[in-house]
Amino acid sequence: MLNINRKLQKLENEGSYIKVGLIGAGQMGRGMISQIEGMKGMRVVATADLAIENVENAYKNAGISTSTIAVTDDLTKAESAINQNQVVATTNVKLVTSLPDVDVVVDATGIPNLGAEIAWDTILNKKHIVMLNVEADVTVGPLLKKMADSAGVVYTGTAGDEPGAIMELYDFADAMGFEIVAVGKGKNNPLNLEANPDTAADEAKAKGSSPKMLASFQDGTKTMVEMNAVANAIGFAPDQPGMHGFEGSVADLPNIFKDKSQGGKLNGRRIVDFVNGVAPGVFAIITSDKEEVNAEMKYLKMGDGPNYVLYRPYHLTSLETPLSIAKAYFDNEPTITPYFGGQGETVAVAKKDLAEGEFLDSIGGFTVYGKLLKADEAREKGALPIGLVDKNVKLKNAIKKGDIITYGDIEQTNESTIWKLRSMQDKG
Repeated sequence: MLNINRKLQKLENEGSYIKVGLIGAGQMGRGMISQIEGMKGMRVVATADLAIENVENAYKNAGISTSTIAVTDDLTKAESAINQNQVVATTNVKLVTSLPDVDVVVDATGIPNLGAEIAWDTILNKKHIVMLNVEADVTVGPLLKKMADSAGVVYTGTAGDEPGAIMELYDFADAMGFEIVAVGKGKNNPLNLEANPDTAADEAKAKGSSPKMLASFQDGTKTMVEMNAVANAIGFAPDQPGMHGFEGSVADLPNIFKDKSQGGKLNGRRIVDFVNGVAPGVFAIITSDKEEVNAEMKYLKMGDGPNYVLYRPYHLTSLETPLSIAKAYFDNEPTITPYFGGQGETVAVAKKDLAEGEFLDSIGGFTVYGKLLKADEAREKGALPIGLVDKNVKLKNAIKKGDIITYGDIEQTNESTIWKLRSMQDKG
């Protein structure tokens, strides 16, 4: 079977290319457009963003001439522009998901409800959907996967994001017959459960990033959500609520991820976790009960066993997304998808004391952070998934800092798309 680069080259040699529709021209979207513009056999033909100047700047920064950027919210005009080898800039999300010429849609918004709407519309239009929106995926991904399977299209997370990079290590080891003890990622910054857009403002400004996005990394929500996506994809679970968050180097990992009975720190196997000290990498801890395999691993300087670490020291975020686009288009296969349904649940926890009648805000905000539980534990508690948190959620009673917020604690004043989809998913 041809590799992706050769398949793309063949497509270009035939005078064709994969036509990509992008929604969200922020940092992730901008990088992806520029990366794809330097590739063979692929182009971002239409991009939507609330701020049209974001789209225009993204195309210009990718080296695309202003004269070939068609600004329109009209379907007929957009189709005509693409047929003339122009690219479309629009504020109309549904234009991108419905354009007949678009083969694969990419959601780079990072907003759970919007991501759910985009995926829903894309699948209904029988197009592949690549999600750079793990928050939406862990909330309604199992339902969206079923829909996509029925429609004959691909629903997938992205290569380059940590879940996708972990999935590659898992698939590699699993295909060779190793037992996978644990998988995980490094955390880039110390855990601060009280982080919010104000406390993150100075660092965000220095990095040129969103304070809310940075706060969602600092308070651990992003890590919880990412490992939730991995759990749903491979059937693993957190070893304890919120995971362990061990400290250590890559060399320490094989011994850390042993059962406590073996001198390690685990209560069980087949777990997801994160480690402070190995960022920005991802890892898989593998083992074998075969004497010859262990002898070969020792010869290959993989360690003395019985555990070994597979470590990837980088992930290129949206710059790798084109690989997921191509895999969906050529092979009709996902990079990572919730094969096992809901194995974990990232639930909302009060970031501070919250008053009766107070409205929640959003991921990376001032009111809540996410904590990963096993799915059955979350169901028993009636815990509110973090992906359902938005400005329409009102507290019916006061919540103490550090307490899990339940469905019984809240009322939804305006039911959004992601709430409707989650209700459908829970009903089976």
